[in-house]
Amino acid sequence: MQILPPTLLDLVDALGSLPGVGPRTAERYAYYLLKRDPAIADKLGLALGNLHQGIGQCSVTFALVEKGKEVSDLYTDPKRDKQLVAVVAEPFDIVSLEKTNLFNGTYHVLGGLVSPIDNVGPDQLRISELIARIDADDVKEIILATNASVEGESTALYIQQQLGKRDVKISRLARGIPIGVDLEYADQITLGRALEGRTELQ
Repeated sequence: MQILPPTLLDLVDALGSLPGVGPRTAERYAYYLLKRDPAIADKLGLALGNLHQGIGQCSVTFALVEKGKEVSDLYTDPKRDKQLVAVVAEPFDIVSLEKTNLFNGTYHVLGGLVSPIDNVGPDQLRISELIARIDADDVKEIILATNASVEGESTALYIQQQLGKRDVKISRLARGIPIGVDLEYADQITLGRALEGRTELQ
């Protein structure tokens, strides 16, 4: 005996396939959409339907762009410094950096991080494209803006090794104790980075 209609079960199934959404959460989302104005579900359905048709990838930075657009505005904008490149793992990392309003360079999206456990090796990332950009744009500084994780550190180290003796400054985002966090709750890696990156008080 079926308790819920197949149509609703299909939606619960689809929502449950999203990362971080368990069975109960998927049920709540599905029921919310069912009992609300159908226009909400229609809008969501339309957005999902257009997702892959409406989004492309910049041929230079690999940032997300509107379908049909060859190069990202973040690269073509004359106010952007093409000789300064922030290397990030995923496109949404760009959003975080842009929110600071402090970076005026360009970006390079790797498409992930080196992770042997997930069968992701350096050859599956856009590292060779990064090296080609360094040469083509005469890049002066690379900021390795990957996560402060084992995968992020491994990827940053690999890129540093691949750049060899190129005349380019390589920097890493500073690591430290977040504001509002007590020392007793900080992990060893964060504390270690904070000690390494300590600054002198004038």
